[in-house]
Amino acid sequence: MNFSAYGELLRIAPIRRLLLVGMIARFPHSAAGVLLTLHVVMTMDMGYAKAGAVAAVVTIGIAVGAPWRGRRVDNIGLRKALIPSVISEAVIWSIAPHASYEWLLVLALIGGVFTLPVFSVVRQSLGVMATGEQRRTAFALDSIATELVFMGGPALGAVLATQLSSVVGLTMVGVATSLAGLLLMWFNPPTRSENPRDAATAVQERDAANAAVVAAAPAHLSEASAELQPLAALSRGQRLRSGFSWFTTSVAVVFAVAVGAGLLLSGTDVGMVAQVESSGRPQEVGIVFAAWCAASVVGGLIYGAMHRRISPMLLLLAMAVMTLPMALATDTISLALLSIPAGLLCAPVLSSASERVADLVSEERRGEAMGWYGSALTSGTALGAPLAGAAIDGIGPWAGFAFAGVAASLLVLVTLTARRLGPWKASAAVK
Repeated sequence: MNFSAYGELLRIAPIRRLLLVGMIARFPHSAAGVLLTLHVVMTMDMGYAKAGAVAAVVTIGIAVGAPWRGRRVDNIGLRKALIPSVISEAVIWSIAPHASYEWLLVLALIGGVFTLPVFSVVRQSLGVMATGEQRRTAFALDSIATELVFMGGPALGAVLATQLSSVVGLTMVGVATSLAGLLLMWFNPPTRSENPRDAATAVQERDAANAAVVAAAPAHLSEASAELQPLAALSRGQRLRSGFSWFTTSVAVVFAVAVGAGLLLSGTDVGMVAQVESSGRPQEVGIVFAAWCAASVVGGLIYGAMHRRISPMLLLLAMAVMTLPMALATDTISLALLSIPAGLLCAPVLSSASERVADLVSEERRGEAMGWYGSALTSGTALGAPLAGAAIDGIGPWAGFAFAGVAASLLVLVTLTARRLGPWKASAAVK
């Protein structure tokens, strides 16, 4: 392990500033999830299934909008691409808290479509600023920074909802997110290499990643080397014919990991809120989130310092199994302690999957690919939140953890089985 890699990376001023701006920009959204759940359950007096449905609608909107936003960033630049999000965040989340449940669903969908794309912008920019082994460490640092934000955001959201008002809290989140968008526009991090030599180097690295995949599973690997060439160098007709040539079986398996991770994380998220709220002390939910995310920070530090790559599929399966014991929690403290093993694997799962996308997709299409990666992640979230909520309403708070852990484990096993029995075995995304 080489922990000095973190120090070397943080000494690069543009990367250090990007990580800081990313943390600030993510903070409002980190409070929104708990706020929205408590708004539906406590302020609107509805169940966790309906709260999960609202969360699902938001994530469906994000899944629909992410590829479009990624393409807009690629085509017109970051500043112009962020304008719709900056406007809609402030307007929609100032209206939504006052709406009926039906209208809340509609507004949540629109809000999801125009969500500020902090995740994809930061990851795409890191892919430009960092290369080779540095990119892996940069992605790990970004996951760690995100976890640090989520150690405080949910606690703030719970305090706002219980001590002030979920209506006021959601309005504050919308305005703060809009301001965060303005901050990103001002900082304007690069999303494409300005130096042609940098782009050429990135292509060589993608080719090297593909060669490693071929060496791992050469018998059935059907990825053509042309798919890794910069699409900007192709003619217009070639662009049209190769529009989704980057979507290989390797990328598809990574997207399956993203779906499973989203499902697992959203189910765990709802389960945490339900478990703590059922004890009559919803303001303590921040304690659980802090322990969960602190563990993820530690896990991310260890993963980022490792030279050996670990399968994102294996990491997801381990995290799913480690989530199951959380169903045995009896109070806030025991839940916080039981969340630590699963939390240790959270950042490594996301870092490993993001790294694979960056390895397999050329720079000119990376924005779109990261958008689809984000869509896969949020699609899993859309499945996990309402289904875990229904399990909680029908059985009890512990059922949310049981559902999330079992469902994610089954997804991994089904995907691995499909790889062995069919064309999926050509994918070496888990190698």
